[in-house]
Amino acid sequence: MDGKQEWRQRMLNQLRQLKAAEKEMYDRQIAAHLYRWPLWQTARTIAMTVSRETEVNTLPIMEQAWREGKTIGVPKCDPRAKTMSFRRLESFAQLEKAYAGLFEPIEKQTTPIDRDEFDLIIVPGVCFAKTGYRIGYGGGYYDRYLPGASAVTAALAYSFQVMDDIPAEEHDVPVKFIIFGHFFINFSVFL
Repeated sequence: MDGKQEWRQRMLNQLRQLKAAEKEMYDRQIAAHLYRWPLWQTARTIAMTVSRETEVNTLPIMEQAWREGKTIGVPKCDPRAKTMSFRRLESFAQLEKAYAGLFEPIEKQTTPIDRDEFDLIIVPGVCFAKTGYRIGYGGGYYDRYLPGASAVTAALAYSFQVMDDIPAEEHDVPVKFIIFGHFFINFSVFL
């Protein structure tokens, strides 16, 4: 088992132990901080995944974005090519359970969004380093998608997911910000 897999498994176990009421409270705090963040406030087109059960809940964040008149793009994965593209989501009814149990946009009901249209890309992950590197779920989809993207990248995390350091490889692409609880980290300060 490589270092990343061990980190991933250990953190997923810790995330699964988070009590529902505690998770909901943290999710609300993180979302509230996100909404006050100037880069959220100015972003018009935002990319994000539909969260898994152990992740910060993105459904209320998408609803808030729609209320603010923002455009939301949700990824559609191609597991054979190990690539993804984003599609405009206007309603949760436009989602279907797809690759790896993720909820993805129904292609016939959604339109594509080009990578250059995004102002903000919220990148999922299992754990994060203070340098912006992340360990995801092992598919490498974001590490292939992000190079060349002009959008600001950020992650939403519980404070215990942010470590001093984690294993990183040459092809890994760090995020620029991590938002957790009452804080956010700007990694350009550290680079």
